[in-house]
Amino acid sequence: MAAILTVVATPIGNLGDLSPRAAEALHTADLVLAEDTRRTGKLLQHIGSQVPQRSLHDHNERDRIDEVLAVLAEGRRVVLVSDAGTPAVSDPGYRLIAAAVAAGIRIEPIPGPSAVLAALVASGLPSDRVAFDGFLPRKGAARSERLAALATERRTMVLFASPHRASADLGDLAAALGADRRAVVARELTKLHEQLLRGTLGELASTTSQGLRGEVTIVIDGAPDPVAAPVSAAELVRRVRDLIATGVSKKQAIATVAEAAQVPKRDVYQAVVDAGS
Repeated sequence: MAAILTVVATPIGNLGDLSPRAAEALHTADLVLAEDTRRTGKLLQHIGSQVPQRSLHDHNERDRIDEVLAVLAEGRRVVLVSDAGTPAVSDPGYRLIAAAVAAGIRIEPIPGPSAVLAALVASGLPSDRVAFDGFLPRKGAARSERLAALATERRTMVLFASPHRASADLGDLAAALGADRRAVVARELTKLHEQLLRGTLGELASTTSQGLRGEVTIVIDGAPDPVAAPVSAAELVRRVRDLIATGVSKKQAIATVAEAAQVPKRDVYQAVVDAGS
């Protein structure tokens, strides 16, 4: 039997979101690798599964890899889960999955609940191009550098935040990206007290100043398109002449220059006329 590591997404709050396929994998596995066996134990109990568990978290993942690969090599069915959502997405699992791939083991993903996607689609912000950036570094140069990079990110951004640091994160994001940048704070997604706070980064930093409870996901509008620097009339004329010199018609040269400089064609035409060209 070919070795397979099954990666299962589990509910981020509402147990009803566990898919039938995920439930079947958790029933039929020989071993479940769990970030927190107590938390996953409640999920297994909910679906009536008595599959044995082994912990795999940030502090022991490296030490567990050889052991897990040996179990997989025996042909046993191993399922990897995290406390909530998809393993390896700001959760343990990446190192094990990479080692399994290197060992020629097939990875079987069973998709499901995702705080990233749930927050994104509920945010109302553009979702065609997205950058997921996990948790901000806690302090120092790493935090400053990350904030500076996000300031010019033009895609919609999705970040995680711990509830007791969310307000500080929003305050620093407001300072780096601009207090008027649109954002949404999604709290306790799929749970009884689910909440979506909408506003600007500045407003949300103030709104959450007393702290938040539960799991927090932040969605931020991307940076606006850069404003093109104004082009002088003399420069417009020079560009038109250069194009004409290559064989382009005067009309086409004016249209091309106008589009590139983001100015009306009539302005380029008038500059050319005024220059006697």
